Amino acid sequence: MAEPQPWIPRTRRDRVVLTALEAVRAFSDSLDRMYAALRGDMDMNTTDLAALRMLIIREQHGEVVKPNDLASHLAISTASTTKLLDRLTAAGYLVRKPHPHDRRARIVALTDEARETFQRHFGERLTRMRAAAEAYSEDELSTIVRFLGDIERAMIPD
Repeated sequence: MAEPQPWIPRTRRDRVVLTALEAVRAFSDSLDRMYAALRGDMDMNTTDLAALRMLIIREQHGEVVKPNDLASHLAISTASTTKLLDRLTAAGYLVRKPHPHDRRARIVALTDEARETFQRHFGERLTRMRAAAEAYSEDELSTIVRFLGDIERAMIPD
């Protein structure tokens, strides 16, 4: 298979596309720096922080999370998931509870301590991000959401 050729923008539209992709890269870099700071502040590894972020988002959507949901989301084995859950439970961030609708299953839930810790370390950043978003119209924000969703799907291998 031939090596892909570098893309060279030739039209004004190509240059706008390139600028948008460079903005995505810069945004991704800023997320990396923010999460590195959060990991340091919260004394956590990358996977632990990703697990807490996933749980917070799912909780905000009113969704329950089973251990295999975490394993799937984080792309880790069930053994690694068990270790992660043990670590975050011991740290006081998670509890394992019976599933509300399936007595055979267990779910994972955040503790108040986890919510407070995450808010303490992430709250100010979230407030600044919301303030930045306020400058855009609903239509612009809808376009941004659609664009970022398309970029997210493009980044996931088939």
